[in-house]
Amino acid sequence: MKKSISVPYDEETAKQLCSGDYVFLTGTIYTARDAAHKRMYEALEQGEELPFDIKNNVIYYMGPSPARQGRPIGSAGPTTSSRMDKYTPVLLDLGLKGMIGKGKRTEEVRHAIVRNGAVYFAAVGGAGALLSKSILSSEVIAYDDLGTEAIRKLWVKDFPVIVVIDSKGNNLYETAIKEYMED
Repeated sequence: MKKSISVPYDEETAKQLCSGDYVFLTGTIYTARDAAHKRMYEALEQGEELPFDIKNNVIYYMGPSPARQGRPIGSAGPTTSSRMDKYTPVLLDLGLKGMIGKGKRTEEVRHAIVRNGAVYFAAVGGAGALLSKSILSSEVIAYDDLGTEAIRKLWVKDFPVIVVIDSKGNNLYETAIKEYMED
């Protein structure tokens, strides 16, 4: 099923999304990769604030290439999500409602998604140039010294993703394999 939602979103919206749904996101999302996640985790351990309000927000696991002239961002494809799994349950427990990346997640992350009524989305890997066309603006908001891994605030319009793990724990990667094997 195809759905359009505004980001950020709340738990009620997350509960309406099902594994396998095609979703178009419009609004504000944030980027963060390995190094930024490590810094956020360390900040929390030291009792410091995160660089943005994580509650009800979505993090896109992406580090863009340099922007071409007249564009807000370069190629913006997803990175492998499992590299953030060590830090993800803590962020979900603080109210993070969505993550965008590619690849499988650990059982610990899946349990945290269910516990917190969140969603894990996949963006199509290898389609970074196409995905960047849905990004209308990009602004570095934290950890500028990390270069492409700095945290960015993005304004997106009709950003295409697929629900992989929904708030009930249904996992498209598992169900799709079962359906394929049955055919």
